[in-house]
Formats: sequence, structure tokens, C-alpha cells
Amino acid sequence: MTEIFPNLEIAYGEIFLSIGALTLLMVGVFKKDSVNLVSWLAVGFMGVALALTVMYGAGQHYTFSNLFVADGFTQFMKILVLVAAALAVIMSREFFKLEGDDRFEFPVLLVLATVGMMVMVSANDLMSLYMGIELQSLSLYVLAAFKRDSERSTEAGLKYFVLGALSSGILLYGCSLIYGFIGSTNFSSIATAVSNFGEGEMPLGAIVGLVFVLSGLAFKISAVPFHMWTPDVYEGSQTPVTAFFAVAPKVAALALLARTLYVPFGEMSGSWAQVVIFMSVASMILGSFAAIMQTNIKRLMAYSSIGHVGFALLGIIAGTTDGLRGLMIYMTIYLVMNIGMFVCIMSMRRKEDGMVEDISELSGLGQNHPLMAAFISIFMFSLAGVPPLAGFFAKWYVIIPIVKQGYFTLATVAVLASVVGAYYYIRIVKVMYFDDPVEEFQQQKSFPMKIIVTVSAILIIAFIMPQISSPVLEGASIAAQGLVQH
Repeated sequence: MTEIFPNLEIAYGEIFLSIGALTLLMVGVFKKDSVNLVSWLAVGFMGVALALTVMYGAGQHYTFSNLFVADGFTQFMKILVLVAAALAVIMSREFFKLEGDDRFEFPVLLVLATVGMMVMVSANDLMSLYMGIELQSLSLYVLAAFKRDSERSTEAGLKYFVLGALSSGILLYGCSLIYGFIGSTNFSSIATAVSNFGEGEMPLGAIVGLVFVLSGLAFKISAVPFHMWTPDVYEGSQTPVTAFFAVAPKVAALALLARTLYVPFGEMSGSWAQVVIFMSVASMILGSFAAIMQTNIKRLMAYSSIGHVGFALLGIIAGTTDGLRGLMIYMTIYLVMNIGMFVCIMSMRRKEDGMVEDISELSGLGQNHPLMAAFISIFMFSLAGVPPLAGFFAKWYVIIPIVKQGYFTLATVAVLASVVGAYYYIRIVKVMYFDDPVEEFQQQKSFPMKIIVTVSAILIIAFIMPQISSPVLEGASIAAQGLVQH
């Protein structure tokens, strides 16, 4: 029966954040010198949205004629998205003041992108899936080109826009094929139809549609072979934008990919598993080998993110509760490692040349700025997956489920890719401690940045302690069961 009055409770977070974005826009327009106020209000609004998500997001509820779903899985992923977005706003404050680009539109666009990501995570229909992706994407296109007078930034925005529009078109065409051959856009109805057809009897058009949808989502997570935009956009965008790109959109898109494959197309796992395995293997290999040749830190982080997406996809390939749990644990640890590393990148600045972006400029950092070098070393070793740091456990929790499912070759590739990837992370540590020092840079002394980087480093080191890891592990277990039970 169609609901007359939708249950708004489960969407309170999205509704509040949408109203908040419009409020911020009005404050920015009508109040002079309001950038600081708008930024901290944005952080506050995200905090309230997070509280609303925690309060009303549990259980399993549908609203807006089944377009929108809230369960443990959506709750967990939305918390990650909101935390990443709030930290991106806080990190951006000092950066934009020094760059002279302090404009109130940045936090507003970031809030709008966050609303889109929350809709993506809760999408239970091809229409809400597309709506969430577009709301996120349109905001991110502008953020990529935020520095209008920079050739690199405008080039990054244009590349992202053109390729993003192409991927959105492919995804929308896939949605139309699925609707044409199955007769519904709702995930539950599609699941019923797929079950009735049986895996071997699915219409070819619906399978092609699924491949197109997978291609569109692969672009959003920058999985190979849809990764081409990532290095250029990461390098060209301003560093706070790159930090946001590296975490929040990937969390949202991976959550959407997991729900799309598990709920409507769960019984077609034999068909889509091969495609996802290819994307995972190709991403791990390319991410590991291409990063070796990079000299720019942000480009290196771009290829690093491609490699990490390959590892995260292992959790989806497993097709089990443990696999999904591994995916959520991986993205939680990935968020902490990346945010911490990007804070370090933003904290290094030359007096005249702006941000430090070249790896060679880190030479002798261990002597000039020992504390900064120690923080970067922690993040690099964790990204490489060196035990007993959190990055090791992230990979452990996605590799074990695929071993249990008999994907031994895939697990071997993952381990080898991790070994190769360790080279380029540890190379940065070698440059900092064993190369001759170069000219010192100014270290930024923003108090919020110090707090973020210190807490990130402590969490990575202390993840082995049950007091730190248990909330994440237990929360991920409950959330994974919520999605698998659909």
C-alpha cells in the first residue's frame, strides 16, 4: 500500500542538512565576512545530522514509497561520510586563509555534496540512486575547479566534469535498460524479478544494464579501468578538496555499490562477481605499480586511493556478512589514515612557493621537523599495511573473507600488491630520514589541525587495543547483517 504521509524520521539527517545548506547560503550572501561563521555552522550542522542519523537510523525502515531505506549499514556509512565532510571543512579553514581563497561557497558546496552522499547510501531505487549521485557530482565538479584563477584547478574541474558527465550518462542508460527489461526501478521489485528469472534466464538487456550501472559506479570510486580522472583531479584541485575527494565520495559510492549488488542483484552474483574481481585486481596492480613512478605527493595519493579501492572491493566480492564487515572496517581505517596524511600535506608550506607537493621537498624532514616526519611515517606505514598498525588490520579483514570463500589466487594477488605498494610508501620515509635536508618550510600551527593529526595517529597506533577497535568491529558486524538480511 502506498504511504500517504512518508515516515520522515529516518530522513531527518538529510532534511536537516538540506535546510542547513540553504541557511548557510543566505548567511553567506547577506552577512559580510561570514566565511568563518559559515564554516563552523556547517560543521555544527553536520554534527546535528550525525546525531539524528544515530538516533533514527537504526532498525530497517523504508520511506518515500520505498525510494529511501535506513538500516544499520546506511547508519554506519553515513557516520563515516559526515565525519569526513566535517573534518574537510575544519581542515580547509587555515588553508584558504593562507591561499587568499577564503569564500563561503566552499562549506556550502561541501554540505550539498554530503546530502547527495547520504541519499546515495540510503538509495533503495534506481531513481534515488541517480538523484543522490547527481547532487553529489554537481557539487564536486565546482569544488574541483574552486580556484578559478588557477589553470591547474580549472583543468581538474573540467576533466572531472566531462568524464563525470559521461559516466553519469552510462549509468543512466544502464538504469533505463534495467527498467525496460525488468519493469521496475525499485530494488526489492528487481530482486523479486531476478529471483523469478533465475540466474541463467536473465534477459540480456538487463545484464547489459547492470554492467553499465557497474561502470558508472566504478567511475565514482575511481576503480580501474574508470580511474583516468583521478591523478589529474587530485593534483589540480586544492588540497582540502583532494582530501575530501579521497574519502567521503568513495565511502558513499562503495556503500551504494554494495547495496546495488547485494539487494536487487544478489542472486546474480555469478554474473557480476567476475566484473568486480577484474576491477579489484586491476585497481590493486595499477595502484601499486603506477604510484612507484610518481614524484608529486598528491598524485601518489591518487594512485594510492585507486589501490585501496581494489582492496575494499574484496569485501564486496566475498559476498558474505564477513566480507561486508571487512569493507566497513577498511573504509573506517582508510578515512583516518587519509585525513591524517592530508593534514600533514596541508601543514607544509614554503614562504614564497606555496604548498609543499613534491616528494623531494621532504628531504631531511626527520632533522628539520622530527614530529611532522614521525606523523607522516605512521600514516605511510599504516597505508602500506605494516603490522601492528591499523592499516594491516584493514587489509586482514578484507582478505580473510575471500580466502574463506575459496578465492586463493585473488588473495595472493592482494598480498603481492600490498608488498609492491609498501615500496612507494616506505620510499617517502627513506627520503625524510636518509636524504640530505633541503630548505626548511613553514609549519602551520593551526590548533584544530594539530588535534586532527594527533588523534588520527593515536587511533592508527592503538587500533590493536580492544578498547579502540571493538566499537568499530562490533558496529560493522551489526551493520553488515542489516544489509545481508534484505
